[in-house]
Amino acid sequence: MMTAETAICSDKHLEEHIRRIMSGPGRAEKEFVVSGYTYEDVYEMASGLRSSFSSLHSDNSTVCLCAENKAVIAAALLASLAVGPPLVLPYAHSPHVLTEMHRLTGFETAVTDTQRELPAGVKTVFPEHRRGMVSSLSCESPVDPDVELLRLYTGGSTGKPMIWSKTVRNLFSEAIYLSGKFDISHRDRFVSTVSPYHIYGLLFSVIIPLVSSASVLGGIYSFPHEIISAIKNDSATVLVSVPMHYRVLRGHAISGSALRLAFSSAGILDKADGDDFHRRTGLGVFEIYGSTETGGIASRCRAKEESAFRPFDNIDWKIVDERLHVRSDFVSPEIERAPDGFVATFDRARRHDDNSFLLLGRSDTVIKVGGKRVDLEEVRSKLNELPGVRDCVVISLPVDGGRENAIAALIEGNLDKAGFRLSLSDVLEPYALPRSIKIVDNIPYTATGKYDRKAIEQMFRMEC
Repeated sequence: MMTAETAICSDKHLEEHIRRIMSGPGRAEKEFVVSGYTYEDVYEMASGLRSSFSSLHSDNSTVCLCAENKAVIAAALLASLAVGPPLVLPYAHSPHVLTEMHRLTGFETAVTDTQRELPAGVKTVFPEHRRGMVSSLSCESPVDPDVELLRLYTGGSTGKPMIWSKTVRNLFSEAIYLSGKFDISHRDRFVSTVSPYHIYGLLFSVIIPLVSSASVLGGIYSFPHEIISAIKNDSATVLVSVPMHYRVLRGHAISGSALRLAFSSAGILDKADGDDFHRRTGLGVFEIYGSTETGGIASRCRAKEESAFRPFDNIDWKIVDERLHVRSDFVSPEIERAPDGFVATFDRARRHDDNSFLLLGRSDTVIKVGGKRVDLEEVRSKLNELPGVRDCVVISLPVDGGRENAIAALIEGNLDKAGFRLSLSDVLEPYALPRSIKIVDNIPYTATGKYDRKAIEQMFRMEC
């Protein structure tokens, strides 16, 4: 078992940071959202929201946050810190999803920055219309670090929403730690290609900038020209992105910018994509490994010859039967813990040295086919090495009434299917060969940059 040597963010340290944040902006006129909102704007909106939250009918009331503006999101977080109603962050803002979230939580109030179709009886609050005095935001008593601050809902591969609570300690101790680890300061400007309604996007494009007095660009950029223009035209210094977008940036010139840091999360970054980015910018990409429920766990930068992930200083970890277990202040409170406080992740790992590990794929990617053990991630890795394959996703589909598994592969590339099938026998055992293969121009992704497994599974089920 590997144990953190020091508590990077003690209760006292966290309390001091929260008190400083709640006391008001250190630089009132500094831009929080570039060419949009100053820190003073954020705190004035937070003060107005605090008054709205204080009038809620019960202490257990939740507030739905369905705004796109990062200044409004930051203001809602500050107001929730001050008076305590947890925020509900839906995984989408469609009327259907908001109705589903209302059924699950019963929220009475929604904070938004535009007119939305909300469930009947829900009160809408527009922070722009209700500002207050910055001085009224500070708290007389310390904020309880273990109080629930927000709930994140993810759609999940089955379509059933998953809920994960995050406390003040979960979010702000991680943001404070990462801000220090990567030397984030008020001089930085963040450009993000991922939504702040994803835990990675929320931390890296709202909370870390907030605790560091940094600035953020207001948009969420997806296309190569958008990302590059935002980096260059607005002098961005920190890029927050996902593997899919490093893939689309491949081959594009990004030189001549102020960029000094690049992050990737929500999946493993393809080495070739990271190498190309490094060649064109001189920057290695820091891959952040973790999940919504565990928070951040480790990072690596392969441009620095780091093949393994090195856990953050305040993460305890161990590997039991090839499964990674972690213990930290970042883990959601409702996750089942062992008596020693450790939680089991869904990832398989192997120790690399005294303080790093290699990921071997998810524990739920190992299936049985005809009585043989098949690792879908290993199959995917071998397919990706074949000529003409740009990317691929390998999944398992139940057949014979669920008594057996069939392997299916979605391939991105310009390939002949018959010729591709012939080449598979050179790299895979017969029992590991995909029964179904589809070749497409582009693999579908979700808005958060992950493979859209629900859509991919549907593509194969349509032909069954």
